[in-house]
Amino acid sequence: MLKSMARTLLAVGVLSACGLAHAEDKRPIKIGWGVTQSGALASGGKSAIVAARIWEEDINAKGGLLGRPVELVIYDDQSNPATVPGIYSKLIDIDKVDLLVSGYGTGVQAALIPLVMQRGKVLMGTMGTAANETFKYNRFFQILPAGPNSGTANSRGFFELATSMDPGPKTVALLGSDVEFSQSQQAGAREVAKSHGLKIVYDESFPPNTVDMTQIVRVMKASNPDIVWVATYPGESVALMRAVRDLGLAPKIMGGGMVGTQYAALKQQLGPLLNGLVNFNYYAPEPTMTFSGTDDFLKRYQARAVKEGTDELGYYIPSLIYAEFQVLAQAVMEANTLDDAKLAELLHKNTFETIVGAVKFGEYGEWEKSRILFTQFQNVAGNDLAQFKKAGTEVILYPPEFKSGKFVYPYSGIKKN
Repeated sequence: MLKSMARTLLAVGVLSACGLAHAEDKRPIKIGWGVTQSGALASGGKSAIVAARIWEEDINAKGGLLGRPVELVIYDDQSNPATVPGIYSKLIDIDKVDLLVSGYGTGVQAALIPLVMQRGKVLMGTMGTAANETFKYNRFFQILPAGPNSGTANSRGFFELATSMDPGPKTVALLGSDVEFSQSQQAGAREVAKSHGLKIVYDESFPPNTVDMTQIVRVMKASNPDIVWVATYPGESVALMRAVRDLGLAPKIMGGGMVGTQYAALKQQLGPLLNGLVNFNYYAPEPTMTFSGTDDFLKRYQARAVKEGTDELGYYIPSLIYAEFQVLAQAVMEANTLDDAKLAELLHKNTFETIVGAVKFGEYGEWEKSRILFTQFQNVAGNDLAQFKKAGTEVILYPPEFKSGKFVYPYSGIKKN
């Protein structure tokens, strides 16, 4: 009888342990994310969250990851790198998240990488440039099609286009906001311009969030540059284009690293002032750019974005955000674990299929090959947003494999309605 009782108790214990293990396996896999919902980059952060929520719904509809549901744990970093260490310490130590995704932009990543290195965590970086060049952390993986030399990503194709024209430009003006993103890109543009034999006649920075660019543009115009290359954030981009219009600045080619012209709100706001501008982008609704799943995602995103009052087009950030979570999910499922060392090894080794195409990471987590687009606004008439959903309004000029139209040159020859 004692033996029988012992066997019964053992069986009950085994079943209880199995039940506990089963219950533990069903706990959500938590993904921690500090993303801007206020401050200078709020519009980008809000559209990113819409995209991430669509992915969260999709992955959970398929059964989650490793048989467990997925839960996003999101905090507002206020577009301020100083908030980042505190947010991610809370995510790791209090919320006990399993996986980490960085906030949007270079500054917040630079503030986060040292903390993540101390904890040995894999970090999916969200659209920063050259954030890991100093740290060279081998568990960092960037979602941005900049390629291995991200510091020059927003200038290489731009200057190749400019110097391929006849008559070729001789002089260049460089302008950037005094923030980490703009400064890293301006340094890259300086290097690329010199490599093309161009004379730099103006090279200045300005305080972040400058709302009146009149005096800046006036001094720049006095240097009479053939090329104007600029790195700005959204509000600064608007102020710059208004000053360009008011003062009649007309170089042969202008643009390069301006953030904001990719957003629906700024496209609508600036309208015809965009005509002729050549700027970096990640997606344009041109016939040369088709990836599996992109159209379906954009339809769902756009329907939701209208209701949630965020970027109505979703061409710039949302597709990359969805792709970022696709990569993370594929890595977890392939590795069959949440172990950071094993995930990092697999992320370095594999190629991942996403709605923005195939993604393969290089040595320090940047994309193995650059796929930055340079597009030119053409035929923009009025401020109707619908025109930006059609091919031919934002023509892809570079790289050659995605080229969808002719480069209208010089910039000064384009009529601004």
